[in-house]
Amino acid sequence: MKASLPKLVAHRGYTLHYPENTLLALRAAVDAGAHYLEFDIQLSKDKEPVLFHDRDLQRMCGQSGAVHDYTLAELKGFSVSQFEKFGYRFVGNPITTLQEAVMYLAEQPAVFAFVELKRLSLQTFGIDTVLDTVLPLLEPIQQRAIIISYSLEALRATRERSHYPIGAVFDDWRERKQLLIRTLQPEFLFTDIDLLPRFGRLKHTQSQLAVYECTDPQQAVKVHRRGVDMVETFAIGEMLNHFKLHAEGH
Repeated sequence: MKASLPKLVAHRGYTLHYPENTLLALRAAVDAGAHYLEFDIQLSKDKEPVLFHDRDLQRMCGQSGAVHDYTLAELKGFSVSQFEKFGYRFVGNPITTLQEAVMYLAEQPAVFAFVELKRLSLQTFGIDTVLDTVLPLLEPIQQRAIIISYSLEALRATRERSHYPIGAVFDDWRERKQLLIRTLQPEFLFTDIDLLPRFGRLKHTQSQLAVYECTDPQQAVKVHRRGVDMVETFAIGEMLNHFKLHAEGH
């Protein structure tokens, strides 16, 4: 009998080969066979939700300032090219709005999306404003969207005002014992694979357990055997191909 394998989540899309949190990366991940995507959301100065991870624009766009310092029109004028990693290959690639991502995902009925609300936007605009802008845009994929965040208060507000499943994100495994996490009973827990206990079964609640970030198939299988349900990876195509060969007995 072959060992079971964890579900794989394309972390910010197919990040190994495409600029992260862009429509290019999401499309490439789905084309590679991904059924689960994760991407990050921040608000522009004029409160338009866009896909972006970092607290500033330098690494991805070569620009100063943060997403919330610019209007969407201004952000659309920047290249999300991740120049230090990809050089000139993706110069001209625009920032992706949440609406654009949802329009694409609405045509992918087998794909689920973990939508991470970034703390910087929550702190800048407030939880209510972020939810007021993000939740309505997710309606076309409401059966396949999960709201995740480091902010437990944002998750509590999501729980109170919507029916979306939620996922608590934290770095240290011990943080899962926080009272608010136990109270919210999130459907998912996301934690750092490198900060897991070194040995033993990973005991947790009825939540599905996901870990980030892993590009090593053997490491993914090992943590799955210990109780991890899902593994986030930048190398979704390579990981899926490895698991496919494993399933075929090669």
